[in-house]
Amino acid sequence: MRGPHNIWRLIETLATLERTGANRFVLETMEAPASVRAAARIIGWPFKWLGKDGDPNLPPATRAITALGPAYIKFGQILSTRPDVVGPEMATHLRVLQDKLPPFPVEVAKQTVAQELGQPADELFSEFSEPIAAASIAQVHRARIARTGEEVAVKVLRPGVERNFRRDIDAFYLAASTIELLAPFSRRLRPTDVIAHFDGVVEGELDLRIEASAAAEFSANTEDDAGFVVPRVVWPLSGKRVMTLGWCEGVPLGDNAALDAAGHDRNALGERVLSMFLRHALRDGFFHADMHQGNMKVAANGDLLIFDFGIMGRIDEYTRRVYAEILYGFIRRDYRRVAEVHFEAGYVPPDQEIDEFAQALRSVGEPIFGMDATQISMAKLLAYLFEVTERFGMATRTELILLQRTMVVVEGVARSLNPSINIWEVARPVVEEYIKQNIGPKALARDVARTARVLARFGPRLPELAEQALIAQSNPKPEPERPLRPVQWMGIGAGFTLLGVVLASLF
Repeated sequence: MRGPHNIWRLIETLATLERTGANRFVLETMEAPASVRAAARIIGWPFKWLGKDGDPNLPPATRAITALGPAYIKFGQILSTRPDVVGPEMATHLRVLQDKLPPFPVEVAKQTVAQELGQPADELFSEFSEPIAAASIAQVHRARIARTGEEVAVKVLRPGVERNFRRDIDAFYLAASTIELLAPFSRRLRPTDVIAHFDGVVEGELDLRIEASAAAEFSANTEDDAGFVVPRVVWPLSGKRVMTLGWCEGVPLGDNAALDAAGHDRNALGERVLSMFLRHALRDGFFHADMHQGNMKVAANGDLLIFDFGIMGRIDEYTRRVYAEILYGFIRRDYRRVAEVHFEAGYVPPDQEIDEFAQALRSVGEPIFGMDATQISMAKLLAYLFEVTERFGMATRTELILLQRTMVVVEGVARSLNPSINIWEVARPVVEEYIKQNIGPKALARDVARTARVLARFGPRLPELAEQALIAQSNPKPEPERPLRPVQWMGIGAGFTLLGVVLASLF
């Protein structure tokens, strides 16, 4: 419940930010006005002694967030997907959050399994290990199904995690509304909307049935993708607080020495990571939005194994076509077409000049193409693109931010496997294939056929709907007059008073 009882938590948060040095770093990174920086430091300094120390080996923001606990760690992870809000530098710092927390006892996990699945864990599983990974929301155990002998991974929510997250999220809402009230410059970043986005993500992650559903959908979409494997969901052994997936054995993708020792081709793996992400985003409109090394392994046969489906991205078909055209335009260095696509999609206000926008886009793309493959950085490209689009009044689109952020992460993974990888060469065939299938005569015929099917379903009602629309247009109903409320009368009165004061001063 939001209210004054959350003030103490916010005081503790501000004290920790001040004690770890994150207060100054965050405000400077977000380019807060000097007056706001001074006020925050003055308010935070007296409470500094109440703050937590955190790990001094971590960067300031990461140090503070890990010290404040699970909800803040998860919030930091979500903020790392929003460089438009926190800036590219802080987004990079937040991506290093390891989300490693002390595990809770295996007996507590077994109790949760029994409560959720209706049978004792020792009857359902012949083996049930100590935790092999512990994160902010849940931990994972390696187990074996008693009935079939199949080896599985069992994910179990932390006890009381829902209540703890709800408390901190309520404090976040209070902080966001206070910031918007006291610091008008922050409203363009929409702090309350950011918290609402975080709230929605966490709500989904606190119900493991949602994550299991995402894993099943992702598996169905990618079952024909050679060399890419999503573990199978074991539905009878999954519920709201427990999720069971098939076990996948492999070498961690972030361990280059182990990959080399196992004889895997790192160059091919880097290309596969990048091309698979693009294919899933463009072809399916449903992609894994947290594709860092910790969520991927390589099987003995070279297959890429992927885990953790708590953060998934989804984009509609029209947006996919727009994104593909923008990406393809950059690849072809056709900046005029990239500008046209932005205007056609309504991303840039129509009062802006398209030629000026195209010229600004050229200033983004040309320096990138003049670089060697090892120097090309998607992070830099997107940072420049954010600056340009903000200058031309382009509104933030959350679904594209998540897509772009994931592409930056995927590029980093691919480059860690092969530092000389050329992201444009890998992306080009995937984008060209999508363009060929979805933009052109084939796509037009498919869209017309789909429209015809929709009209056919409404066929019997079309004459009636048309008649009603024509009648309504010919006989518009006058809007009823609404009596002014007292508050409105007060506003009118204040307006006339102010007008009188101005006239008196003039005459």
